[in-house]
Amino acid sequence: MNDYKPLSGIHRTLVLLVGSAALLAGCATSNPGPQRDESFNQSMSEAEAALTSGQRDQAVSLFEQIAKNNPTREEPWSRIAQIQFGAERYPQAIVAAEEALQRDSADRKAKSVLAVSGLRVARRSLQELRADSALAGDVRSDAQLLARMLRDTLGEQVLFPRDKGDAQPAKPVPRRRPTAKPTAAAQSTQSAAPSAPAAPSGGGSADPFGALR
Repeated sequence: MNDYKPLSGIHRTLVLLVGSAALLAGCATSNPGPQRDESFNQSMSEAEAALTSGQRDQAVSLFEQIAKNNPTREEPWSRIAQIQFGAERYPQAIVAAEEALQRDSADRKAKSVLAVSGLRVARRSLQELRADSALAGDVRSDAQLLARMLRDTLGEQVLFPRDKGDAQPAKPVPRRRPTAKPTAAAQSTQSAAPSAPAAPSGGGSADPFGALR
């Protein structure tokens, strides 16, 4: 004899609610959301411990998980930037530093990592270009060839365009050269030399030594 009875509407509703609650609980476990300060600090300590033990990649993974669970916190991104910088992974360090600065623009460590990493990437690229066999010759020809290669690669005729707000440089105004002042020796020679006799206004009977009296 079959004792099966169909579930009533109330029973079906209860079953659906229980199933939904279990599903939501599973979602909450996979994505717990932002951590409280105590839990956050604990997670950061665990990641630091992995780094101290030499498990650098594991530490980066832990910091990335912390950053995912706490999307507004800049600390894990800053630590990732420092770790990648220490490993000379400068492109990854730049990305992590940018993420940290988007959340805290006053993070000095992230600023330092961003600046130095950018310089080292540029230096490495220039060294690779400098090692090219086409870049041979004196410094001036090297610079000209390098600038031409950069313009061809970027498709830009001007590598460093002038900002719109910059004022145009004023044309230099030609200046007169100042008259050279006589030296002290020349002044003393001129003062010691006798004055030229005044030209006679009349005939030849004027006294030529009158100016000396």
